[in-house]
Amino acid sequence: MPAALVAALSLAAFAQPTPLETAVMAADAKLFAVFFEGCDPAGLRAMLTDDFEFFDDRGGRVATDADGFVAQYAARCQDRSAPDAWRTRREALRDGLAVYPINNYGAVETGEHVFYERQGDGPERRVGRARFTQMWKQDGIEWKLARVFSYDHSALP
Repeated sequence: MPAALVAALSLAAFAQPTPLETAVMAADAKLFAVFFEGCDPAGLRAMLTDDFEFFDDRGGRVATDADGFVAQYAARCQDRSAPDAWRTRREALRDGLAVYPINNYGAVETGEHVFYERQGDGPERRVGRARFTQMWKQDGIEWKLARVFSYDHSALP
């Protein structure tokens, strides 16, 4: 491989995220912290567009609007409050994460994430991975999630 190409690839690996990437990744991190690690239905609702939709390769079209999705989430929050309840955490993998602008709307984020589970205060273990594509709508300075496509799920040892 030519030295110039190696140098260019090395620099690209250390490139700083663009302001768009920074904003969308911050919105993503906030959303998933609330969804998996917190219990804040009103906070989650504020992060979704009214016409929010969620598609999953295992369950199909699992949400057709924000209010219905938040109602499902609120019920799961109640279940998670038990001391021995299962808890899940999601970690987006930086390698392969990408954000693309959508003119006059917002951005599309694509990537891969892994999931961890623990029961109560027990040990956490990595249980699965999946790919995702998310459509974010810019609403002033806020970013709201409009569409989620979650696919290519697989278990991890």
